[in-house]
Amino acid sequence: MSIKPPIILAVDTPDLDIARQWIETTSDFICAYKVGLEFFTTFGPEGVKKLQDASDVDLFLDLKLHDIPNTVAGAARGVAELAPRFLTVHASGGHAMISAAVEQAPQVEITAVTILTSLSALDLQEIGFAQNPLDSAVKLALLSQGAGARAIVCSPHEIFAIRESVGPDLTIIAPGVRPIGEGGLDDQTRTMSPRAAILAGATYLVIGRPITRHWVDGAEAMRNRAAAIVEGLG
Repeated sequence: MSIKPPIILAVDTPDLDIARQWIETTSDFICAYKVGLEFFTTFGPEGVKKLQDASDVDLFLDLKLHDIPNTVAGAARGVAELAPRFLTVHASGGHAMISAAVEQAPQVEITAVTILTSLSALDLQEIGFAQNPLDSAVKLALLSQGAGARAIVCSPHEIFAIRESVGPDLTIIAPGVRPIGEGGLDDQTRTMSPRAAILAGATYLVIGRPITRHWVDGAEAMRNRAAAIVEGLG
């Protein structure tokens, strides 16, 4: 990545043209763009290529692969042809599954998702996790690091403990950040301000609706919002 603010914009839209406009509008303030499952299932690899052709950007392909190792290996091998910067897998898929993705996509930073930020402690208990979100996330981060993952995704509330556990070199990407004064949590339950998340040890922040919802007021409004969030990091 070029030296830009450590913000990854979540391009959560089913409209390819809007996605391209968002990238063009915010490229001065965003170091990478997250393309999720909705976009990928709608437009497929060709849609990803169109985003890449429209602008020289780094992509965070957030597919959260989770299956048996052989299946994930095949999926990672196919995705590797798109050359995203990051590709997510679920850490709970286990060591063999993560290693299979790493082996099949060596040029991609396989990124293991620990605990979804939409899940509360009660949710984890209902699912059957034996430990609380913090302890579970730390354990999954260590497992992922041992399996060869080069980055992990975790809630801001787990950043500090994970950074202490994995050391300084592993990339930590934190969704669920909300600028101070931003109303609503959307579908996130464990959030933190961008500045606090960076101070806790995050490498990059994933921010979506706090920026993209300003698109309704025009490109300049969205650009100004991105600039204000970057200013707040300082």
